[in-house]
Amino acid sequence: MSTCVLDIQSLEGSRGGFRFLLPAMSLSSGQAIIVTGPSGCGKSTLLDILGLILQPGSAGTFQVRGIDIPALWASRRKDALARVRAERLGYILQTGGLLPFVDVLANIRLSAREAAVFDPAWEGYLVDVLGLRPLISLMPSALSIGERQRVAVARALLYKPDLVLADEPTAALDPARSADVMALLLELVKASGSALVLVSHDQSLVGGMDLPTLVALPAQDASGPRTLFTWNGACP
Repeated sequence: MSTCVLDIQSLEGSRGGFRFLLPAMSLSSGQAIIVTGPSGCGKSTLLDILGLILQPGSAGTFQVRGIDIPALWASRRKDALARVRAERLGYILQTGGLLPFVDVLANIRLSAREAAVFDPAWEGYLVDVLGLRPLISLMPSALSIGERQRVAVARALLYKPDLVLADEPTAALDPARSADVMALLLELVKASGSALVLVSHDQSLVGGMDLPTLVALPAQDASGPRTLFTWNGACP
């Protein structure tokens, strides 16, 4: 199987009159990139398009593991889009996004993936490395913010998705915990073979990570405000 997870050329998107252009992006298994830029410039909009939550405006190419995503949107294949989300993507939200009425273990296992892809040894590794073993039977209300984020990381990686999307996953944490969670996330993404798109505005945290960085640059043209995503260095 090809190691290419995400292949994008000339991707345009919009939300509420706001527009952006991403000229190119190509990610392979185990590769991580950072998306950064000022607040309100389209980073989360880009992530929602990559997460198949928001329909792209247009795209020369937008493929996830060779699947033509714009074609699924154009043919209104919501079932197929949902299957790609469930089987190919992992999502880590700013606040963890845990279900409040089930315990930690049930939250980690929350997925539409088939039981055939479940790996108990990998689950045990995630639980231990992320320090979740003592918390496994607790409800989310009993967890700290940092503990919730670690549960969210375990859930996103449990089924070794092709692509993990992380939207400011350490925004609610103090600097020391942010660095710890980020280091664990990068280590586990590499171990799982997933590709990672990490959105962050915390330059003090991501500045020394030595990863390809996609920078959101606000601009203006005849049609109004828009953002151009450009690579700080070579496009991966």
